[in-house]
Amino acid sequence: MKTGARSRRRRGERSASAQPALRLHADQRGAAALEFALIAPMLFALLLAVTETSLVFFAQEGLQTALDVAARKIMTGQAQNAGMTQAQFQQTACAALPPYLACSNLIVDAQTASSLANVNTSAPTITFDKTGKVTNSWNYSVGGAGDIVVLRLLYLWPLPTGPLGFTLNDASGTQKLLIATSVAKTEPY
Repeated sequence: MKTGARSRRRRGERSASAQPALRLHADQRGAAALEFALIAPMLFALLLAVTETSLVFFAQEGLQTALDVAARKIMTGQAQNAGMTQAQFQQTACAALPPYLACSNLIVDAQTASSLANVNTSAPTITFDKTGKVTNSWNYSVGGAGDIVVLRLLYLWPLPTGPLGFTLNDASGTQKLLIATSVAKTEPY
């Protein structure tokens, strides 16, 4: 009997000293708040990254829509018959931009090609000066009736760096270069 009493006492002593730890382990109050606090930063970072990516796609579609309107002016000969300069044509393209795209960030590049095999639709390399202004010179050759014309609208979309260093920027540190391209043979106007 002495042995049984002694072992019961030892178990009782151990459980008395382990009771606070067991109670803490069994207590589930606040667990959801703690789990949320651990997961929330990653969740918010993911939401911001998805939002930033969605805005870039939204802006790209707006630029593509403006390109469709502007390319129609060249394809039908309206720009050529009116003798539009590059600045005048840019204003025409700006008028087709959605309100969330600023005309000051729009760049127009139009060039003719002798054949479809000679069309260059690769992304241009943009160069900037110390103040962040684009230093490239752009073509504006809209051709005549029956010519193949490559029209590109380029837009420098300002984007902040996202959470956890996520960035879609590819031009001048804080900007994303959006490009909309149209290759068409002009009508015999």
